[in-house]
Amino acid sequence: MRYRPTLMIAAILLLAAAVADAQSVRLKIATLAPDGSFWMEEARRAADEIGRRTDGRVGFRFYPGGTMGSDDTVLRKMRIGQLHGGVLLAGSLGDLDPDFEIYNFPLIFRSYDEVDHVRRELDQRLISKLDDDGIVAFGLVETGFVYLMSTQPTRTFADLDGRKAWIPEGDAISKAIADAAGLSPVPLALSDVLTGLQTGLIDTVAAPPVGAVALQWFTKAKYVTDLPLTYIYGTLVLSDRAFRKLGAEDQGVVREALENMSSELNRRARTDNQEAREALAKQGVTFVQPTPETEERWEEVAAEARQALIKRQEYDRELIAGMERILDEYRGRDHAALPDS
Repeated sequence: MRYRPTLMIAAILLLAAAVADAQSVRLKIATLAPDGSFWMEEARRAADEIGRRTDGRVGFRFYPGGTMGSDDTVLRKMRIGQLHGGVLLAGSLGDLDPDFEIYNFPLIFRSYDEVDHVRRELDQRLISKLDDDGIVAFGLVETGFVYLMSTQPTRTFADLDGRKAWIPEGDAISKAIADAAGLSPVPLALSDVLTGLQTGLIDTVAAPPVGAVALQWFTKAKYVTDLPLTYIYGTLVLSDRAFRKLGAEDQGVVREALENMSSELNRRARTDNQEAREALAKQGVTFVQPTPETEERWEEVAAEARQALIKRQEYDRELIAGMERILDEYRGRDHAALPDS
């Protein structure tokens, strides 16, 4: 029988193509972040880099703007393999490990300097907690301080009487704050908040400035209580099952690119929030300075909410004590550095 090299070559090429196709992975990632946000800009940039460095073996498909549902829904879809990952707010990871909520405790931080000091000490401890839950995280990413926004100004605590406040579905922190403050909580999906403001279903929301701009909430909630109520952050995660499908070299590329993405998002967050504050002011939003009595009452409400959370949730008490110790030491050092008056 005469050897036919063309047939052999064709067979080899078909086999190689089949193997290459079998080894390629397209990761489906969902997020509440709207398209055009700096989160999505950086995510797409990282995806392009990964595709280039892996010769197309690893690709991404993004579902921005909450099109795949709430963070809780995204986590459920990750468990069943419908999604491979998500850009999630850390509070949503509370079902996996409540300790991810401790940075979100109301009024736990007084400044970004305090945030930075605590995060340098504790971030890695939190990230490592996800390993046992089959989740791979690529760094924690700041969203920023959250401020109360309303359709009416809030100068005193009495102004909150009768307010209908949006809380994210399943968010224990927001629920605790609303209960302690005497607000009427209204759970809604993120995609329904603007409609809720437009129809009067809610009249109060909480958001970082960059979120208020991106989601257009400022068009109805024209008053911001200028008190950083809580600090929120997120993380880009993949299911361990999806990550392990990648070859060792590709895992390294993905990890490096996504960790660099997290670092860049952290770097940009504060600049973007400051620019968003300025944009809100230009759009006619009023920043209302609470009275000293109101600030003192908020401190009491925050302490009440923190205690309710600690009693209700199975937090690592040692971790919370460690965070409080770090803050106390930092504040003591800060005061010690002040000149005598």
